[in-house]
Amino acid sequence: MLFNSVDFALFIPIVFILYWFVFNKTIRLQNILVAVASYVFYAWWDWRFLSLIFVSTLVDYFVGVLLKNQQDKKKRKALLFLSIGVNLGLLGFFKYFNFFVDNFNAAFSLFGNDLGITTLSIILPVGISFYTFQTMSYTLDVYKRKIEPTEDFVAFAAFVAFFPQLVAGPIERAKNLLPQFEKERHLVYSKAIDGLRQVLWGLFKKMVIADNCGVFVDEFFKNHGDYSGSTLLIGAFFFTIQIYCDFSGYSDIAIGTSRLFGFNLMKNFAFPYFSRNIREFWRRWHISLTTWFKDYVYIPLGGSRGSKAMQIRNTILIFVIIGFWHGAHWKFIVYGFINALHFLPAIIIGKSKRYSEAVAHNKWLPSLTEVFQMLRTFTFLVLVRVFFRASDLTEAIDYLSRIFSKSLFTLPDFGDRLGALTVFLLIVLFFAIEWMGRTNEYAIEKLLLKSKRRYRWTFYYVIVFMIFYFAGQQQQFIYFQF
Repeated sequence: MLFNSVDFALFIPIVFILYWFVFNKTIRLQNILVAVASYVFYAWWDWRFLSLIFVSTLVDYFVGVLLKNQQDKKKRKALLFLSIGVNLGLLGFFKYFNFFVDNFNAAFSLFGNDLGITTLSIILPVGISFYTFQTMSYTLDVYKRKIEPTEDFVAFAAFVAFFPQLVAGPIERAKNLLPQFEKERHLVYSKAIDGLRQVLWGLFKKMVIADNCGVFVDEFFKNHGDYSGSTLLIGAFFFTIQIYCDFSGYSDIAIGTSRLFGFNLMKNFAFPYFSRNIREFWRRWHISLTTWFKDYVYIPLGGSRGSKAMQIRNTILIFVIIGFWHGAHWKFIVYGFINALHFLPAIIIGKSKRYSEAVAHNKWLPSLTEVFQMLRTFTFLVLVRVFFRASDLTEAIDYLSRIFSKSLFTLPDFGDRLGALTVFLLIVLFFAIEWMGRTNEYAIEKLLLKSKRRYRWTFYYVIVFMIFYFAGQQQQFIYFQF
């Protein structure tokens, strides 16, 4: 069930009414409704894979309960490995089995041996990378005694399958979200309105910006041999905008929808395209994933402690793993590796500016230095995103080689010039609003709140009109494939 669908538009009011006005007698009843609604939401895509969510839920719930009173270190480790083994086993089979079979066969073929191991026709379950990491982090935190395990199976099942963020995050930590299922919740008007406001902005990002960019992106990447370098550069630029508006749009809808039911999810994007260096970008992009890898992989490996060689090793390793998390393709590994390389000079030199505040803090406009820093970082992202979008490494390299050809200095040929110009103007409008709200939780959180009500509601109606007027063909969210 897509957020930008009629199905979801009908689903949400029904669940909302039942949640607050029928099942509001006890927390347990509300949690049962959330769990059931979440399973219905996921089953709308393919009911067969509900069993995977249930297995992960069942295993991690009982592992948590058993860890609570288990003092023997060997038995505790055995329970932890059981959880990790089941979760990564399911993820590895459905997402990476064919990748390893193909590469295993290819490796032996180099020595003249054809193993002939066949791949399987495996459908990748939507959201498996997200809910697997979410439930696995619960067991890791219980094992490290950072949190107390819950004995409420219904609350835990609702936490794992919570429908707003089930298929594309944010990847929530149990210490933040699980306690919210165990305490009483009340309908707060201001919180619900704020949630709707964020949902509205998320729909604008997805349906007006991302989907319109996607029309050109699909054409340019599919037929990149027919276009000039300047046109392909525009295509890479459009994809850089598309993936941000698509993914952060999903996060906005997920976070806003959660507020309608009295839950607070973590912030997943913090205006990453206003970053002044690559370190700041990764601190602001897909925050729930990067902090997950930081806490459960990077720091246990030694983090930034130790020698420069160890720091370089850890940086390369963590980015390669992040790249591989996105998909079973070498292009994602290369994508992660290139990002790691961009970090290395700062590690080697020992100088890497850490920005704690938004760019041009307390100012209307950035300085020339900040403009240069943002453009430099954004240009790198535009080029490296080609590896992310291309169908494989060969296409990515060919696409980039065509960008850096003599035709880069020719006028781009869009075909639909009016459509392209419209998309450009929409992007400019989008970035202007994002810039004005860059210190908020989301761009329009406080926009016009202190103005007269008629101005504020006029703005909202304009956004609604633009969503209906500019919305193109309904497209699946990009991160559903991960």
